[in-house]
Amino acid sequence: MQYLTKELFFPNVNEADEEGIVAIGGDLSPERLLLAYQSGIFPWFNEGEPILWWSPEWRMVLFLDDIIISKSMRNILNRNIFKVTFNQNFEAVIANCQKIKREGQNGTWITNEMIEAYCKLHELGKAKSVEVWQDEELVGGLYGVDLGHVFCGESMFSKVSNASKVAFIALVNKLKNEHYRLLDCQVYNSHLESLGCVEINRDDFIYILKSE
Repeated sequence: MQYLTKELFFPNVNEADEEGIVAIGGDLSPERLLLAYQSGIFPWFNEGEPILWWSPEWRMVLFLDDIIISKSMRNILNRNIFKVTFNQNFEAVIANCQKIKREGQNGTWITNEMIEAYCKLHELGKAKSVEVWQDEELVGGLYGVDLGHVFCGESMFSKVSNASKVAFIALVNKLKNEHYRLLDCQVYNSHLESLGCVEINRDDFIYILKSE
């Protein structure tokens, strides 16, 4: 684990500590963020902490053909309750991801500094969003970083039942049509597992990431 300076650099991911932290410090410039994602690293820290850069030993990913869509979810999709758009309101999506209350979490890791940084990435066409609408209201969505062959999901939100699942499924369908290799979901949770995501080791993830 290394402390970063102004130099645009990250150590090898295999230098991560047992928790998965590769480096501390640096900044959230678009150039550094892109280098991080291209290297299999992502920022994750709480308000008031230094920037922590992670590359965990086990990575939660979705191989796109393995998505699980339940029968009840298929019924919801067929009823066209929701409208889905792409990159129509990135700022609103990330703002909602920041504000949404999550079980077992105090506060949010999406700081105002993070929002500003990812909005800059969006302006460069590198961070993208999925919006889910119901009766013209934004009720769900997700955002992440697009590397062209791997999409690195960052966060999602849902104001009504199933809205974030609709966003997730819409994104996966779009990535499949555009022949992406993988959807990176970073770290394990049971909700992602229920959608077909699995853990792979860091070496396998990096191999896929580098195989454009």
